[in-house]
Amino acid sequence: MSSFGAIDIDVSKYPVEAVIALGQVHRGRPGHGLRDRAQGRLEKCQGNSHSLAMDLFDQWTYMQKTTQWRFTPPTHVVAAFRAALDQFLARAETAARGARYAANCATLVDGMSALGFKTFLPRAIQAPVIVTSTRRATPTTPSSRFYDKVKSRGYILYPGKLTQVETFRVGCIGAIDANEMRNVVSAVAETLKDMGVSKMAPLKAAA
Repeated sequence: MSSFGAIDIDVSKYPVEAVIALGQVHRGRPGHGLRDRAQGRLEKCQGNSHSLAMDLFDQWTYMQKTTQWRFTPPTHVVAAFRAALDQFLARAETAARGARYAANCATLVDGMSALGFKTFLPRAIQAPVIVTSTRRATPTTPSSRFYDKVKSRGYILYPGKLTQVETFRVGCIGAIDANEMRNVVSAVAETLKDMGVSKMAPLKAAA
């Protein structure tokens, strides 16, 4: 979802049937989804949708006949998305954006590792989009207090929900650079100091 436009997707190399992304990934307004799917596969989906709004086949068929949405379109969202795409194409930005995300990721991982945090995934397969880190919850550093204190310094750590060990996530994407990642690390370091923790004891990543 968030790697679109930053990491190349070679549809000739992999059996990709559909690519889905969100408008805000390209710095458009939230609320607009981008879907690219092979026409043959889309035609086989006729009658499968239980939602009127999410019936892609019906919308695609209507668009071919009329060049219009079935209902009133969100014109401001579409216009913002078009402007964002124009900027993206004018800058040929896929490689540059991917490199910036990679630099953001490396800066974040290096800084958090120095504080004692460990990434949930091995660094060799860590994508430069969202980094999941593990942390140990102790009576002196409850999770809610830790997250709230980091938030008060201007950064939100998203608690993980899909792992058995306690994790949190930090995004490396958007109109930010490595300096912003250093600020994230500084906010976490200041929070640990404020809580009387000199260095976190990281949990081991799942095998």
